[in-house]
Amino acid sequence: MSSFFQQGPVLDGDLLADRALADYLQLRLPVDCKSRWEPGLRQLWRRARDEMPTLAAEAERDPPEHVPYDPWGRRIDRIRVSEAWRQLEAIAAEEGVVATAFERADGAWSRVHQFLRLYLYHPSSAIASCPMAMTDGAARVIELYGDGDLRERVLPRLLSCEPESFWTAGQWMTERSGGSDVSRSETVALPEEQGYRLHGVKWFTSATTSQVAMTLARVKERGGEDEKLSLFFVELRDADGALRNIQVNRLKDKLGTRALPTAELTLAGTPARMVGERGRGVATISSILNITRLYNACCAAGYIGRGLMLATDYARKRQAFGRALIDQPLHRETLADLTVEHQAAFQLVFEAARLLGRDECGAISEDEAAVLRLLTPVVKLYTGKQAVAACSEVLEAFGGAGYVEDTGLPSLLRDAQVLSIWEGTTNVLSLDLLRAMGDGEAWQTFTGFWQARLSALGAGDESLNALADELEALARWPQALLAEGEARLQANARQLAYRIARLVAGILLAEQARAGDEGPARSRREAIAGRWIRQHVMRGPAGYPADEAERILSL
Repeated sequence: MSSFFQQGPVLDGDLLADRALADYLQLRLPVDCKSRWEPGLRQLWRRARDEMPTLAAEAERDPPEHVPYDPWGRRIDRIRVSEAWRQLEAIAAEEGVVATAFERADGAWSRVHQFLRLYLYHPSSAIASCPMAMTDGAARVIELYGDGDLRERVLPRLLSCEPESFWTAGQWMTERSGGSDVSRSETVALPEEQGYRLHGVKWFTSATTSQVAMTLARVKERGGEDEKLSLFFVELRDADGALRNIQVNRLKDKLGTRALPTAELTLAGTPARMVGERGRGVATISSILNITRLYNACCAAGYIGRGLMLATDYARKRQAFGRALIDQPLHRETLADLTVEHQAAFQLVFEAARLLGRDECGAISEDEAAVLRLLTPVVKLYTGKQAVAACSEVLEAFGGAGYVEDTGLPSLLRDAQVLSIWEGTTNVLSLDLLRAMGDGEAWQTFTGFWQARLSALGAGDESLNALADELEALARWPQALLAEGEARLQANARQLAYRIARLVAGILLAEQARAGDEGPARSRREAIAGRWIRQHVMRGPAGYPADEAERILSL
């Protein structure tokens, strides 16, 4: 009797096997951008497919280690990371995962180009994408608010494409007294002649091996303590490499993101300099949050896409009950559902990235700026939830192998779970959406923007009519809730955010479905849009059309 062995999944060698990416390159980008970007994206995909997974696995096996003392008892608080982790950061520098957005070689489209690079880099990075997000956010804050020294000496380091000169940045906001509620921060900044000294405990600090960090503190002087927070820039180490009055209390033992150094720190007179206006730290860091929240969303879309590629390849190989999994009707529908989720997440992320790029280049209109402000928390929270559900489905698609560590699959789900927590939980971001809506004017602008996009699609079929009906109902819903009291609106904020995400994704998918020439590719996109709208906007009817999965999974 011959022995049987399963074959593990293999990533496709062709960049354009990722259908969401291929559709976007073909249908959404200016032609000159596509032709210039595609060779570099193909190179990065080869590295993400062939080189980076081995490094990521090694970084997971050899996680960060806190070394508090040297052999002679002196406190050194060194955090040792693996060589593989350092190489993953070096690849990010070489591939311009941060720098591409700031080079602005393609004007307002530069941010989209950079997010495409992040999308390819992240799933193979063992979450080295996290320090890239913090670095990007710090670079933007320095670009907007930094003094001459920060712009001339630090900013080029954060944007370097040379690993030897590349710096990463941390973001230290969370304290014991509160996470997203930064108003409860207890860290104080004592003025001195050359700047400030920080005193306090930072409960979570991601990218703790970075060279610099941004953090919040309250200025405290003899006359008292500021009520409002200010933003500070910290260089972690002196010329000899020793931490500057920073004590590492411990590394966090986390469910996932195990290769990422995350520490609890005590600042005991750490030298710092203020960035932006005193007392306007929360407003100043909004520049960081816009970027890091969309990084989070891009990483979520990347995980869904990676899981889908692996599950699809496996389904073509794995035989069960006399035929391949992909030929089993129910499994085929599962893969079709994952495909639709991926396409929706991708569209949400890259529409937000497009608007962010316009904002950074001064090309954004007032209406677009309002749309970006409301859309950012929605895209982040919704894709975070999508990623957790999709990665769980991916593991299930492998059966028992999906639960076995050495297949590498469980890390997808462990790491995806953080995406609904980082940069604001679902509830925190839902309430942020309400703040962005303000007195209702921004909400009217937002709904009007999507009404115009929907109207531009022309005469309505069943799907377009469903989108129009939902948009009309959604436009009135917040005011109807508010009429019952502020608490009623807040209680439904999460459902409001979900409805917005589902509606906007439906409009974007409908736009994509009607782009390009008639043929099998367009039929596939129409099937994707139709399934999304039926499942998430119409919420029915039950049942799949007979040939829909074949169309979605075709080509």
